[in-house]
Amino acid sequence: MYPDYIIIGAGVIGLATAYELALAGASVTVVERGNAGSESSWAGSGILSVLPPWEYGDQVNALTQWSLELYPEWVERIRTESGFDPEYHVDGMLVMQQHDPKYDATKAQQWCQRYGVQMAQVSVRDIVPNAGLDSEAVWLPEVAQARNPCLLKALRGAVEKQGVRIIEQAEVTGFEVENGRMTSLQSSQGRLTAGNYIVTAGAWSSVMLGDLALQLRIKPIRGQIQLFKADPGLLGCVIRQDGIYLVPRHDGHILVGSTREDVGFDKSTTPEARTLFIERATEILPQLKEAELVRQWSGLRPGSPDNIPAIGRHPQVDNLYINSGHFRYGLTMAPASALLLGNILANRSQPIDINPYRWPQ
Repeated sequence: MYPDYIIIGAGVIGLATAYELALAGASVTVVERGNAGSESSWAGSGILSVLPPWEYGDQVNALTQWSLELYPEWVERIRTESGFDPEYHVDGMLVMQQHDPKYDATKAQQWCQRYGVQMAQVSVRDIVPNAGLDSEAVWLPEVAQARNPCLLKALRGAVEKQGVRIIEQAEVTGFEVENGRMTSLQSSQGRLTAGNYIVTAGAWSSVMLGDLALQLRIKPIRGQIQLFKADPGLLGCVIRQDGIYLVPRHDGHILVGSTREDVGFDKSTTPEARTLFIERATEILPQLKEAELVRQWSGLRPGSPDNIPAIGRHPQVDNLYINSGHFRYGLTMAPASALLLGNILANRSQPIDINPYRWPQ
């Protein structure tokens, strides 16, 4: 007996989608070309916010703000079911204005008022007394973070507890479509069949779909990150300054990122990025000059026009769906994206307009 759904891709979006469908009683198999949760979802910073939100359009903010409303209950549920701690914390985010030519104080205030988000105009050293730079900044105390590998471990545990089957090292190599319906897919582990198919393959989605992608424009955008190890408590909140962010973990690790590079499927790291991160991070937080440089890595974000994901049914194939193209915000958008697609599949009403996320023809 074949499952109700095959989900292609076991990143945070694929696993969240599998979890949503399994909770509704569906039988689900997830197929992953490598190891579950080992690509972009693992490689990111874990900041649960758009950076910064007032620079993005309504399509991104509608989905993101809905997702953030769902997050506390969602993450607690997967923690309880799996027994693993996703390390979800509300630490706040400081958006430094110094040297940021894009910053618009009026736009930021209007955005916060519109979405009911707490903000305060502060001095950087009001929040981070040991900061190397001091200037006016926007303080967003409600911004949370999750530790990506921990969240993925917990989510996988919750998914498997719901009876979802995960097949790893199974690269999809082709599709069989008859009379407007997908009948099976070919993979490196053989032919697989389901009632419905959902693509959550991130940066690989368009390439994998081939002609079935139609006008779907998802491509890999490399993001590099540098990890420091400092004393716990050195930094207590996320800091963002002109495209660079510092993200503290409670054990003393601090992530610094990230680049945005259109270099295809190249996941290599560069000395130029390493130098940039060290210079900018130590300028913002001079104590990092004494910190250990642990590791540099990169991930391939699923880049999409204006950061708007595609969520919904294929225009020509009745039982083929997508939930992909979340660019930098897959972790942030995961709970709402999974629920949005679940509502589509169950023909339920939606709390937001879904038209911006339809599969482009």
